[in-house]
Amino acid sequence: MSSATTTAPESGHGHHHHNPEDRLALLKQIWMFSTDHKVIGIQFLVTTLLMLMVGGALALGVRWQLAFPWENMPFFGLLFPTEGGQISPEAYTMLFTMHATVMIFLVIIPVLAGAFGNFLIPLMIGADDMAFPILNALSYWFMWPAIFCFGASFFFGGGPGNGWTSYPVLSAVPEAAPGSGFAQFFWLMGVTLVGVSSMMGSVNYMTTIINMRAPGMTLFRMPLTIWGMFITAILQAFALPVLTAAGFMLVSDRMLGTCFFIPSGMVINNADPTVGGGQPLLWQHLFWFYSHPAVYIMLLPAMGMVSDMLACCCRKPIFGYKPMVYSMAAIAGLGFIVWGHHMFTSGMNPALGMTFMISTVMIALPSAVKVFNWIGTIWGGRPEFNTVFLNCVAFVSMFIVGGLSGIFMAAVPVDIYIHDTYFIVAHFHYVLFGATLFGVFGAVHFWFPKMFGRRMDETLGKWHFFLTFIGFNGTFFPMHLLGVAGMPRRYADPYLHPYLENLLPMNQFMTICACLMGFAQFILLFNFAYSLFKGQKAGMNPWLANGLEWVAPSPPGHGNFAAVPTVYRGPYEYSAPERDDDHWLQTEPPKSSPVPEPPKPEPTPDSAPVGEDTGSSS
Repeated sequence: MSSATTTAPESGHGHHHHNPEDRLALLKQIWMFSTDHKVIGIQFLVTTLLMLMVGGALALGVRWQLAFPWENMPFFGLLFPTEGGQISPEAYTMLFTMHATVMIFLVIIPVLAGAFGNFLIPLMIGADDMAFPILNALSYWFMWPAIFCFGASFFFGGGPGNGWTSYPVLSAVPEAAPGSGFAQFFWLMGVTLVGVSSMMGSVNYMTTIINMRAPGMTLFRMPLTIWGMFITAILQAFALPVLTAAGFMLVSDRMLGTCFFIPSGMVINNADPTVGGGQPLLWQHLFWFYSHPAVYIMLLPAMGMVSDMLACCCRKPIFGYKPMVYSMAAIAGLGFIVWGHHMFTSGMNPALGMTFMISTVMIALPSAVKVFNWIGTIWGGRPEFNTVFLNCVAFVSMFIVGGLSGIFMAAVPVDIYIHDTYFIVAHFHYVLFGATLFGVFGAVHFWFPKMFGRRMDETLGKWHFFLTFIGFNGTFFPMHLLGVAGMPRRYADPYLHPYLENLLPMNQFMTICACLMGFAQFILLFNFAYSLFKGQKAGMNPWLANGLEWVAPSPPGHGNFAAVPTVYRGPYEYSAPERDDDHWLQTEPPKSSPVPEPPKPEPTPDSAPVGEDTGSSS
């Protein structure tokens, strides 16, 4: 990749390695165990794009079963030889469990915080690298044992089948269900390792942003991308330890005979009654105390990146910069006090339920601030309808749909009806796929020239966008209708209930759209790989953007900047009236014009003697 060829000379190695073995050693040094934040970011990006395809394949397995129940699955049917190519009920539970696990823990969180967080934070604040480069490298390499653990779980009983929420007692008692044995243990190990990886990253990001900003880079001159990453890092630092502790408690229940989550006197599969006194609901509280803030860990960085891209594409300052910052902070703060809305159907004191309901509805307020500010940025701008802009507009649109459906679920009486239906599936896919991944697709196109010195193909980018957008809405919007009709989620064959039989054609339509959306991602992968070598060469600042990253070479060498940049203004000075062009780099000093002298009055015959007299008398 082109980044390797540029970093090599910068780090003092490049021109002396004519021996192929030496070159191989150099590539390993640069790419395998590099501590350069840019290389680590690209490693995260490539890994998560590959995991996206794995998670998508698992999703297509789920969709196939719902559209064509108990029919042999093409291609992937080879994975189910014991059923003759059919997806068994046990395999179906594994499919939706691992689909959600891969998408959340190995795609969305790592691509935002890992890939773009690593690549952009030092460049955007004018630093030469992360505060702790070795810790940064470890945050990536801890992902691979997690991927191994998740992969290994497939080989023990077909994989875990307790959902990505892993509720006890199914997950606490190995005999409880087909996926509750070693598969569940490996799943827990994988989640723990992903958590360690995220924690390493969050400590690094907070330290780097607080301590290593360039001269003049005050907090309110930072791009909104950096604010999103900073608030996300704080969320991770406070929420992750709770999930990690809960994971260790669940493992000890399984392996050491403790009973944090196992109630007493429960008979499972005709085994002896369990000895305990634990609370299965305790896991739900601990899990959602992390996992609701995790929704914003998967959203806030994308909000920041979309803000930066929209301002650049529309050639005008972001509308309401400080309200955007404060609304991100408010979303993060409220995200910590609403976890109980995931548990309205678990049995809850009505007063407590009312508290969670009101705080959940309140999150709509800062979210609305952000939406109207994005619309205000586009309004009156001069947008170029390129791939970046289209993906950003899709992000805002899908976030609105997902946010509006979330208001329904915030109300306890409505949620009790729709909680275990496909309405919920529609909601979180609109927020986490429709919003977040469209933001990621735009960011890949926007920062690709900075990563590799070349631009991605615009025509392929638009094909990928339109096919994904059509396939996405065709797949997930009808799920709202399924949910209102009462179709339960997690059922391998919901049509056993006669009142759901008429929903089969809609599920078949959704599956066709899901296949379209899945195949569209191959266009993205091809565009990515093709543009690495054949893409149009990009200069330092192909988008005429204002941020510090566009002052560095494309791709940046070791150390990022030739000299430490000095910051004179915020990153959104587009179309400034005192400029002839429409962008104004943060590093460009203001033009110092001489202060004009006040005009002198012309002397007159009458005034001259008076002036002399007054001067002499004074």
